[in-house]
Amino acid sequence: MVNESPARGGGTAALPHILPNEIETDAGKRMTAGPPPPVPAAPGSDIIGDVVGDFGIWQLRTILIIFLCKIPAAWFMACIIFTGPELYPGSEFACDTSYLDSGANSSYIVSENQCYVLDTATGRSSECEQFTYESSFDSLIMQFNLVCLRDIFVAWTQYWHLFGVLVGGVMGTKMMLGISPRNTYCVGAVAQIVCGVVTGYARDFSLHCAFRCLSAVCCAIMFTAGQAIFADITAGMHRIGAIILYDTFWSIGVILLPGLSSFFNSWSLIYVGITFPTIMLIVLLYWTPDSPRWLLRHAADRFSIDNVEEIVREGAAINDRTFKIPPDFRQQLEQLSERLKAQPPPAPWRELWQGKRAKTHMVAAHLAQAFFVINFMGMLLNIRSFGRDYLVPNTIAMGFSEIIGCFLALHFTLKHNKWKWQCAGVFNILAGILGCMGWIFTKADSMDADLKVTLWMIIATIPKAAVSCAQSMILACMNELMPANKKQLYVFSVVTWARIWLLSAPFFNVLRKIDTAMSLTSYCVFSILGGICTCLLLTPRTSVAPVVPAVEPSDKKEQSPLNAPVWTIESDVNNTRL
Repeated sequence: MVNESPARGGGTAALPHILPNEIETDAGKRMTAGPPPPVPAAPGSDIIGDVVGDFGIWQLRTILIIFLCKIPAAWFMACIIFTGPELYPGSEFACDTSYLDSGANSSYIVSENQCYVLDTATGRSSECEQFTYESSFDSLIMQFNLVCLRDIFVAWTQYWHLFGVLVGGVMGTKMMLGISPRNTYCVGAVAQIVCGVVTGYARDFSLHCAFRCLSAVCCAIMFTAGQAIFADITAGMHRIGAIILYDTFWSIGVILLPGLSSFFNSWSLIYVGITFPTIMLIVLLYWTPDSPRWLLRHAADRFSIDNVEEIVREGAAINDRTFKIPPDFRQQLEQLSERLKAQPPPAPWRELWQGKRAKTHMVAAHLAQAFFVINFMGMLLNIRSFGRDYLVPNTIAMGFSEIIGCFLALHFTLKHNKWKWQCAGVFNILAGILGCMGWIFTKADSMDADLKVTLWMIIATIPKAAVSCAQSMILACMNELMPANKKQLYVFSVVTWARIWLLSAPFFNVLRKIDTAMSLTSYCVFSILGGICTCLLLTPRTSVAPVVPAVEPSDKKEQSPLNAPVWTIESDVNNTRL
């Protein structure tokens, strides 16, 4: 990894500033002596960070543009809530027995749920194979005649979406070994438009699942490459804050989805509606820089250095920091490129288990993230258990609870950094216990329906906020738990492991067939277990002695006590989230 500037927690020698009165008193000396020669860069200096700064208008603009890719990603994940809503038997669909061979003495009785047909002559019961529909909305369920197997097949199509997220995260990370993050992002956006349209107009269920999987692959490629960009141009707590708040735009997408779906009366049109806004993301790439350090690490000729110089100069100009550009700027970029190319390879996976508390951090982080990511996705889809008539307000409530959770994670990280893991863990334990209380009123049939759904949502949104808090904190801060040469592989391992287990999330919603409280309780148990694992995490404290420039004995009085060794947390490393 790159050694960061002082503002980034590294040990870079900063040039001393000259005060105005010194300019006046030494003006004659400097006129006679001529301009001073450029001071060579310190071995560990980071010229990009020194010039553009930790955070500014340039980084903010880039972050907001990249954050937008989370909105269509949320739409593609959660659209099944509105493309495959529950249909009421009898009033909205009925079994059509005309396909049966009616003999002279044959008569048929259809079950109350319209899924089975009883032949009174033979006494045999069979599944209904043909239905008639009376609904103003042309749903996915109607298209593929899934009314009687809705829960299973909805879970199946959702499984393929989550499998696409798993594959897309790995693929995006591997693509960036040879393709720049900006180009990787562009490839994902273009492919997502094509796959999204085909997904909406597929008339075969297997083909629909296949292209839904490919659409998820494209979404994952986009937000993986996007994070690599903004994690490279920010630093310090600004970088951690940006990663924590990355999922807030996912939540905004969840909040906007009911309104977007209300404009369409067909599931195919909903897919078109959630696909074409990605075109705007491609247009906004014009104002999105590439990862400068990635370009330097893979620079093959002077044109690559020219590109990085142009990017950094633009960022310095927008941030009003052009005065930070040194005379030997180009030379320092070339030196940084050589240092990046000479970096040792990351440690192998087996070495992640070696070190103080390494085994605890490996097991706890992997388990916690797996529990939380299952909960995060599954609990959103579980709102269908509370009734079709409440889908819109419940979806919006879930989106806002996710946003609240992200900001709580930011608060714990900024104000309670030492014990942030324990704060998030205890929050999840308490919220999970609250969510398990649904058994108290699940059988209260005499309770008003609106009141009952309100109680369900109260005990569902609080665990949802807790999970959002812990998950965003783990994704942003888990790289603190490992030494520098292990951070990137550690993040990759934790996220990939969690996404493998995420594939089981849709099938826990089938438990609602037993009881509404059953599916909610299963997610709340995951929240409690994840909270316990999170409490086991502890950020190590390392002693960092900043490197100070060598001074003459006569200048010792100018040394500051701020240059003394301090205890700090080494958390400023480019971590790429899958």
